[in-house]
Amino acid sequence: MADAGPPSPEAIAAAMAAARTFNITLWTLYAIGVCTTALRTYSRLQQVGFANFETDDYLVWVAILFYTTQASLGYQIGNLAQGLANNGMTDEQRMLLLPSDPEWDRRVIGSKIQVMGWTCYSTLMLILKLAVLFFYLRLTNGLGRRYRMRVHAGFVLIIAGWLASVLAVFVGCLPFHKYWQINPNPGNSCQPAVSSPVVWASFAANVTSDIYLIIIPLPLLWGSRLRLVEKIGSTLVLSAGIFVLVCATLKTIFVVTDDVNGAELAGAWGTREAFVAVVTTNLPMVFPLFKAWLKPLFGSTSQRTTDNKYKTPDGFRSIGGGGAGGSNSRSQFRRGNGNSANIMTNVTFTESEERIVNEIKMQNMKTDVSGGPRTAHKDTSHKGIVVLTEFDVTEDARSVQHSDPGPPPARPKEAW
Repeated sequence: MADAGPPSPEAIAAAMAAARTFNITLWTLYAIGVCTTALRTYSRLQQVGFANFETDDYLVWVAILFYTTQASLGYQIGNLAQGLANNGMTDEQRMLLLPSDPEWDRRVIGSKIQVMGWTCYSTLMLILKLAVLFFYLRLTNGLGRRYRMRVHAGFVLIIAGWLASVLAVFVGCLPFHKYWQINPNPGNSCQPAVSSPVVWASFAANVTSDIYLIIIPLPLLWGSRLRLVEKIGSTLVLSAGIFVLVCATLKTIFVVTDDVNGAELAGAWGTREAFVAVVTTNLPMVFPLFKAWLKPLFGSTSQRTTDNKYKTPDGFRSIGGGGAGGSNSRSQFRRGNGNSANIMTNVTFTESEERIVNEIKMQNMKTDVSGGPRTAHKDTSHKGIVVLTEFDVTEDARSVQHSDPGPPPARPKEAW
């Protein structure tokens, strides 16, 4: 402060050591977060190819742009503003601090960075959670409307939380320039590092959305055909967002309970929170990659139980490393050049789905028997029952038999 005299050499050395540690932590976590996003993109390339990328595959890279901005702001708050803002001062200290003092400029700059940091942080969380919800839409692809409605409700909840957080920043302190006012004391709501409206709006939005995102897939997961060990592993992967919730809670506690050092501690935990959010968002898509790399050590775990209550969603098979569109299935069909004569008859039928709609017209249903699994369908001009059969085809490299499959089965007289 202006009345405290110059800092001692020990204090200067301690501050420099703390800043160095913070910077190392900040950029190390940032590098890991970017690498995790790159691994996710590589995994999706192996599974589906670039042409089949979905919305969440692009959103994670938009999030990286905001993550880069937030990391840069965190670096500047420690190096340019030296961790200072317009909070943590007594009225007497505010009166004694002159605009010509370098500390005045650092506190003004630090306060402005805090305002930008809260806005960037809220937008980063929004984009990451939108990516998770778009992944859930793929996860519930082919399931009933009531399952997808839960995901659609998540969009409303997360966007509403983001609007509340941003509005708390932009209307919580009016006029806006009081956010970097030093003297007189602008009040808690205009001290951006510890502003109660901003802190609590952000915390409420994150807590509600994080909990909701965790509980969306769990009923589907535990009703799927995955083995118990796979259900437990997928639960851990999909519930990793609980660590984001922990970081957000700790950050809020530090800000609320420590007006002087709370902002600095909150910045450190905010950095960890952003890192954990980036990693957990990408983890479900990175998991299959690690599973494929570790498969030679631990073998395959693709078997499933025979009893099932729900159809196994595509996303759960992706978490397990399999599923249609995976790299193995695509490469097998490439090697066979699409010719069924080059594919062995080692076929495992995993599941079927019946989609029943109104105005069933049985007389319009047809049976297609073309050397593959029989699929009942109908004229597209009517509604009816569609029976879809999914199966996995594996190629036996030891022997390839070219056998006559024989005549196709006789066409049934009646469809039902």
